[in-house]
Amino acid sequence: MKIDILTLFPDMFDPIKTSILGRAADKGLLEINTINIRDFAKDKHKKVDDTPYGGGAGMVLKADVVYDSYKSIEKDVTTKTIYLSPQGKTLTVEKVKELANSKHLILLCGHYEGIDQRVLDEIVSEEISIGDYVLTGGELPAMVLIDAVARHIKGVIREESIEEESFTNNLLEYPQYTRPEMFLDKKVPEVLLSRQS
Repeated sequence: MKIDILTLFPDMFDPIKTSILGRAADKGLLEINTINIRDFAKDKHKKVDDTPYGGGAGMVLKADVVYDSYKSIEKDVTTKTIYLSPQGKTLTVEKVKELANSKHLILLCGHYEGIDQRVLDEIVSEEISIGDYVLTGGELPAMVLIDAVARHIKGVIREESIEEESFTNNLLEYPQYTRPEMFLDKKVPEVLLSRQS
């Protein structure tokens, strides 16, 4: 799967290129690219936002800058563009599994008071939220979505791990224990000791 991320802060995505996702990239199962929206600014000051029409607090990302950054990405008819926003539908395990079957995702990370609606109407397939709260930008929600989706790409992690994890069959995972057998005067439950390999 290829994931392109449109962001003002590409460096924020360095941590997701490690651990399990880093190994998935090394195996060729996952490709993550960041595109700096600021690189498409029209003036020497690299201005990407402006005051909203109609007034109000904050700034809005400009339609032309976002659109040009989007146009720089090679895509096909199957490419989905997702805008991470508090107004979107809440990310669920069902949506994660659906997105894991995609070949190419473009994730658009908003900032400030949002993005000019005209470009959203033009390029966005759907809006997704990771919860009913507001963050400073779309980067952290994009990382959450990438991590959740990547786990469901065949070969990224063992299939048994996914089958037994939380939210499978609408059940939460049971408590886990490992060595040492005794910790702070608390022993591993006896029933688990009999199954220890």
